[in-house]
Amino acid sequence: MYSFKSRVRYSEVDKNRKMDLTSIINYFQDCSMFQLEDVGLGLNCLAEKKRVWLLNSWQIIINRYPALGEEITASTWAYDFKSMYGYRNFMIQDSNKEVAAVANSVWVYLDSETYYPVKVSAEEVPGYSAEEKYNMDYAPRKIGKPKNLTKLTRFPVIRSNIDSNNHVNNGQYIKMAEEFLPLGFQIRQMRAEYKMSAVLGDIIVPYISKDNDKCTIVLSNIEDKPYTIIEFTQ
Repeated sequence: MYSFKSRVRYSEVDKNRKMDLTSIINYFQDCSMFQLEDVGLGLNCLAEKKRVWLLNSWQIIINRYPALGEEITASTWAYDFKSMYGYRNFMIQDSNKEVAAVANSVWVYLDSETYYPVKVSAEEVPGYSAEEKYNMDYAPRKIGKPKNLTKLTRFPVIRSNIDSNNHVNNGQYIKMAEEFLPLGFQIRQMRAEYKMSAVLGDIIVPYISKDNDKCTIVLSNIEDKPYTIIEFTQ
């Protein structure tokens, strides 16, 4: 397990002075990136090998949202590698070691020039050892596209959405989708399946489906092919 300690900053909280989902995702991403850098498999190493890890799916469970000023610990560990897939858990704990948020994620290992999947071998991930997976209810990796969808106002991808891979960062899709949730919708679980990457200047066409305590947001291109499908449960 790889961990780092932090404190909830003002820039990471919402109007209720609680950490928001985007900030939790950012902690998870930062934690995995710190681990990659510390074991010698960071961005420079991946670039030299012409490799990239792209997120395929998230499942994030929120037990509670940490408050402004709280001391927290973010942790991550890989628990399996199969073919071109890597499987990774994440966790945020408070100062009492209580779990505030936990996640499962599936990553795909790709050739950065062809974007074809590459099989993960022991030589590709030196310094890693698979650890025991977290005890939680694991949802399926894939999310079905709802039939009853309402089309919303389209919008462009802007520069602040783009990450070091020159496409929309996975956390940015979640932030986009949250804008369409009903007011007062308290997210207790979020699932996301990423299908293709949006780049600067692309037009995103959002759709929403509401079903009791669940909202599903589909972010598509102008041809109605999904970039990502995101399911929020309160």
